[in-house]
Amino acid sequence: MRSTKSPYTGYRFPAEVISHAVWLYFRFPLSLRMVEEMLAARGIDVSHETVRQWARKFGQSFANQIRCRLPRAGDKWPLDEVEVKIAGQKHWLWRAVDQTGMVLDVLVQRRRDKRAAKRLLRKLLKRQTCVPRVMITDKLGSYSAAKAEVMPSIEHRRHKG
Repeated sequence: MRSTKSPYTGYRFPAEVISHAVWLYFRFPLSLRMVEEMLAARGIDVSHETVRQWARKFGQSFANQIRCRLPRAGDKWPLDEVEVKIAGQKHWLWRAVDQTGMVLDVLVQRRRDKRAAKRLLRKLLKRQTCVPRVMITDKLGSYSAAKAEVMPSIEHRRHKG
C-alpha cells in the first residue's frame, strides 16, 4: 500500500485551521490582518505573516476550487467606461458586467480608443472562456471597431444612457 503524505504535516496548527484561514482569505475580500482577527476571535493565535505564508503555499488550489464553483457569467454583457482622476491625471475605468450585475472585469487605462476597448474585450474573453450572445454598450465608436476585430459574430446593441 502506498500512503500519501498530507501537505499539512509539519505545521503547528491542524489542517482544518490552515485550510479555513486560506479559504477565508481567497473566498472573501479580506486582508491578511482581518483573517488574523477572525481566527483570534475563535481563540486561534496566528500572525498575519503566517496566514500569508499559508496562502502562498496552499492558496492556488483553493483559488482554483473557488473559481470553478462561482456561477457562470450570463450571455448579455453590458460594457461601460467612466472617467476617473488618479494622481491628478485623467484615466478611464472600463467595466464589464453580466445581466445579473456580476462584475466580470475591470480595467483602468489612459486611453479611450479602439486599442483600449480591444484590450478589454481580449481580457474578458480570456478570463471568461465563453463568448456572450449580446454585447450592450453606449454609442462610443471604439466598442464597434474593437468588436469587429475581436468578436465579429456577437450581436452588438448600442444605446445612450
